[in-house]
Amino acid sequence: MLIQACLRGDQSAFGELVERYEGPLYNAAYRITGSVEDATDATQAAFVNAFEKLDTFDPSHRFFSWIYRITLNQTFNLISRRRPTTCISTDIPSEDRDPEAAFTQTESAHFLQKALMDLDVQHRTVIVLKHIEGFSYKEISTLLDIPEKTVKSRLFTARKRLRAVLVEKGYVR
Repeated sequence: MLIQACLRGDQSAFGELVERYEGPLYNAAYRITGSVEDATDATQAAFVNAFEKLDTFDPSHRFFSWIYRITLNQTFNLISRRRPTTCISTDIPSEDRDPEAAFTQTESAHFLQKALMDLDVQHRTVIVLKHIEGFSYKEISTLLDIPEKTVKSRLFTARKRLRAVLVEKGYVR
């Protein structure tokens, strides 16, 4: 297992963990912060923190859940230290070769990210975890260390607020 190899000092094993999880962790941090720089900082800080505290990892749990929680904490800490920015990156790669479809997809992603940034961090986070990352209510409850009922309640409110922002900005009717 990679974790045991890391604990024995195998740096290439930790490199494999970074390669495996960097994309999803960065994506979550980006969706929550709306900033490429902040997402990069949060992701890197999470890996450094995970490396330093790897001996505290409980192998009875999934490593991904553990490091995802560390990434969320780093992201929240970063947000609390910095003022929110309205600069939104639209450099979202598209697998689609049709220029019109690629433009529409990029434009939609841009509108969604702008609308997400208008939500408070609690509501933005549950939307990202549920609808962008695809976590279950139970997984979100574990990641955020809140009851499942609270997840459902926040998600209900977050969806209403997101829709209101999208309507207010003229992105949807």
